[in-house]
Amino acid sequence: MTAQEALVAGVRRLVASDVPGAARDARVLLAHAMEVPQGRLTLVLLDDLAPEAALRFEGLIGRRCRREPVSHLVGKRAFYGRDFIVNAAALDPRPETEVLVEVALSQPFGHVLDLGTGSGCILVTLLAEVPHTVGTGLDFSAAALAVAARNATLNGVSDRAEFFLGDWSWMNGVTEQYDLIVSNPPYVARSEMAGLEPEVRDWEPRMALTDEGDGLGAYRAILRSAPAILSRDGRMLFEIGPTQAEAVGALAEGAGLMLRAVVKDMDGRDRVLVLAWS
Repeated sequence: MTAQEALVAGVRRLVASDVPGAARDARVLLAHAMEVPQGRLTLVLLDDLAPEAALRFEGLIGRRCRREPVSHLVGKRAFYGRDFIVNAAALDPRPETEVLVEVALSQPFGHVLDLGTGSGCILVTLLAEVPHTVGTGLDFSAAALAVAARNATLNGVSDRAEFFLGDWSWMNGVTEQYDLIVSNPPYVARSEMAGLEPEVRDWEPRMALTDEGDGLGAYRAILRSAPAILSRDGRMLFEIGPTQAEAVGALAEGAGLMLRAVVKDMDGRDRVLVLAWS
């Protein structure tokens, strides 16, 4: 069997399982199974597929048919121009979260706190983009923190990043001040979980997706503690669900912060809140 023949068979299996983007996903998985760069796959499609590569590809296609995310199958995902290690322990980096990074980078900062750091994609990216900054990542999943630490090493910022295990109450004992606090907390309401794509609902950590309530629980908890460690000229940035700007803005104002801006993502949906002291 040639690589081309295996690719065609793989696409057919994915299509039969109603997997969206079947042709694209099959190419990514074949390149991974053959251990060739994706950009060079076309050059080797007429070659015979080695038996071990064929077995790997067949296994990957089977897992994708069960809607396991491609990023989990290949073990990485691109975010803001860098590769990040991903697995089922942490939320996959997503393009819309790059909006939060862009907003964070729009003004200087020196000391950043990432609440619910997950894969570490936000914190690691910010430190990589701005030399001489330092940062802290907090998460209540030890497995996620292990992924974040690996990503800090992979992207050369491990000497400027520290990670702590804890829930939102961890901030109650912190005395240092941060001039930038960022968070992409679980904001999906429990009632919305059933409507998520299977790749998200069934394979990503549930506690990184939902608060098992109205989707605002994490914001309430963060805003009870985080303002005390935000410097007077600092900023707090939240990623939000598209319908949550008004509700989260009201929570922030109740905590003494001013809503400075609501930033939209590439699809025109509310995505990032910019908060600061009034």
